Amino acid sequence: MKTIKTFMLAFCVLAIASVQHVSAGNGPFSLKRICDDSCVEGTCTDDSCVDEGSREGLGWLERICNFSSDDYCVDDCCLDDSCVGDGGDGKLFGFIQPTNRCFSDFVSPMSNPLFFEDPRNLTEIHFIYLNQRIPRGAFAGTLNVFAAQIRASLTDRLSIVASNDGFVTSSNPLVLDGWADVSAGLKYNIVQDSREGKLLSAGFAYIMPVGSTRTLQAQGDGDFHLYVSGGKRIGCKSHYLTSTGFRLPANAALGSKMFYWSNHLDYQVSKKFYLLGEVNWYNWFQGGNVAALSTLEGGDLINRGANDVAGNNIVTAAFGMKMRVSGLSEMGLAYEIPVSSRNDLLDNRLTLDYNLRF
Repeated sequence: MKTIKTFMLAFCVLAIASVQHVSAGNGPFSLKRICDDSCVEGTCTDDSCVDEGSREGLGWLERICNFSSDDYCVDDCCLDDSCVGDGGDGKLFGFIQPTNRCFSDFVSPMSNPLFFEDPRNLTEIHFIYLNQRIPRGAFAGTLNVFAAQIRASLTDRLSIVASNDGFVTSSNPLVLDGWADVSAGLKYNIVQDSREGKLLSAGFAYIMPVGSTRTLQAQGDGDFHLYVSGGKRIGCKSHYLTSTGFRLPANAALGSKMFYWSNHLDYQVSKKFYLLGEVNWYNWFQGGNVAALSTLEGGDLINRGANDVAGNNIVTAAFGMKMRVSGLSEMGLAYEIPVSSRNDLLDNRLTLDYNLRF
């Protein structure tokens, strides 16, 4: 950290010493150059980066070089008029708002896809493919999940979220081919600070028992998902996301109660390419009444309601990458493994996804 600050101090001294010989529109330390390299793509223009009074002199440069505060990139680069972009005021079907562009430098998490909710207000179709290997202790085999989550912004802060659906194919004797349960709920954005890159949302969903029982779906009377998720921009290249919540069965005798905590950290290698790492902790604090395979639950995909899972903990780690495809859309690849002694139905998992955003 001391090396980084020393480098930044040297950069600022050099820039201030050179600013008398460099015009505001050209040169290596020009305002235009700094805006073009800012972390929020497409929202940093000459008019929104600095106020009129600070263009003459060194005020604008001192603000950008003020690394001792909180490593913000450009304080004022995202104003109300520059966040939405071209056509941003138009609504889909007359009532669905487009995705907020103020946080377009963030990317969505990949592991724990049913519960790790992005704190942003998004309008998207999120296509997901999971290939999950099941360990021998759970009779081995492979699960393939094909899903499409839907999110739609109703206001600047309120959105509809349908994160659970899809079709499952399986070579495991416990889980047969069939449809997954379907969920629907609401998410409200409590904190939305684009200048400091801070996000905080809360939401709930009901997982409806409409899937195939042979796929270990439709167990009991459905589940409720209650959660809080947040995010923070770190400097101009990294982002941290976190989400915690509960999966609670509507009928406690027919499902297990689970708590989870998921974390995501990414680094923006270029404008389009990100590296990411994620960690998930699952804790079952009450079981159901299923006596068969009483210590085996279903991870994030299945709620068996096993009667001897209270106190079970599973921790997984995922590593992967994301790439912006066009506009706000992105695609990703991640590989996940358990890092705890207990692994339940997860030996390893490969996730491919595509976020088609509007």
